Amino acid sequence: MIVYNPKDWLSATFKLHKSDTFKKLLPFLVLIAFYSWAIAFVELEFLKLNEKSWVKNITIVHNLLGFVISLLLVFRTNSAYDRWWEARKQWGTLTNVSRALSYKLDAMLETDDKVNRSFFRKAVPLFAETLYDFLRSDYTKFMLDENEHPELKALDNKKHGPNQVSNMIFHKINDLYKAGTISGDQLIILNEEIVAMTNVCGACERIKNTPIPLAYSAFIKKFIIFYTMTLPVGYVFSIGYFVVIAVPFILYVLASLELIGESIEEPFGIDQDDLPIDKIAANIRKHCHEIIPA
Repeated sequence: MIVYNPKDWLSATFKLHKSDTFKKLLPFLVLIAFYSWAIAFVELEFLKLNEKSWVKNITIVHNLLGFVISLLLVFRTNSAYDRWWEARKQWGTLTNVSRALSYKLDAMLETDDKVNRSFFRKAVPLFAETLYDFLRSDYTKFMLDENEHPELKALDNKKHGPNQVSNMIFHKINDLYKAGTISGDQLIILNEEIVAMTNVCGACERIKNTPIPLAYSAFIKKFIIFYTMTLPVGYVFSIGYFVVIAVPFILYVLASLELIGESIEEPFGIDQDDLPIDKIAANIRKHCHEIIPA
């Protein structure tokens, strides 16, 4: 994740970042520029078409479809950002739950109880770390895939890491209750925090395992391609060879919105725009160690 100054227009405009869509689209922009020139040459020089040709009226269709494609792309980027923001809220919740569980355990356990304090000092942040590894593994990526993946058979046989950690924490807390170290009311209080951690895990799995429907994503890509490929056919009569610049620019704008949506709809990856869940997990460990001294 990049930390930047949103008020710095100069850097954002002229600097090419790794996640910049221009570099990704450059081959397609060059191809569509050559294609636009070819269409303009054929219509103006070879076929000798003029402004009275019926082909010019194709622009009416583009005007009508322009509004439709703008709505689709707005919905696409909004839905992708909702997934990204929901994931960030869940990891913020996990941070707060880990802190709350830590200071409650610190208050409930005796100061000289080094064994139990050492256990929870390691176990509470371990949940965030295993969840981080779990979300970035291929196991979660293909969990709900209807196709078989024999190459991932070893991964499928692995146990659910976050579940194992939360199960271990609750067993330890239950043992403390049976031993009389904590009361029944304290057991209920601590149980709420563990349930909250499990809810965060489930919400993150829902985001990870449920991408934007393939039919919707594929339709937008096809729409953008066919829309831009037909642009020079009609607009060559009004702007001439300027379509060589105008059409690639339109493709850049439309395709960039789709690429941005693709980039942020999977917030647990390793792209620059993805969430730094590894650093969040490291901060959780730091905070838990501060709250529960060794």
